Amino acid sequence: MSRTIFVLNGPNLNALGKREPGIYGGKTLADIHADCLSFGAAHDIVVDFRQTNHEGVLVDWLHEAGDSAVGVALNAGAYTHTSIALHDAIRAISVPVVELHISNVHAREEFRHTSMIAPAAKGVICGFGPHSYILALQALDNLTR
Repeated sequence: MSRTIFVLNGPNLNALGKREPGIYGGKTLADIHADCLSFGAAHDIVVDFRQTNHEGVLVDWLHEAGDSAVGVALNAGAYTHTSIALHDAIRAISVPVVELHISNVHAREEFRHTSMIAPAAKGVICGFGPHSYILALQALDNLTR
């Protein structure tokens, strides 16, 4: 039976492929979406892939995932470092959330070293480029069997 995993993307991730390719690589968000769909098809997972630049929309989607998904892979972008609302939304749902980042946030600017959502997440994956998404899906696949 298929399981649904939400893959949620926050601000500026719609600019992947053009935005700082030296940090984020050349893949677009559409390329990553396709990679996630391929992984899902191979593992009997329905991947619900979304992106927004708005914090409240991410909160709403986390609540929705709590009702209709088995887990969430979350690249909250810059909201990772600022959003208590996302932290609280993750704590309010009973499905596992894996925080993910394309870059190694710990090797970047000091302000990126602190995650407001990591304490509420099941785990954190960062620094593996776009493959971080597949690693997050693998983790959630294992956690939700």
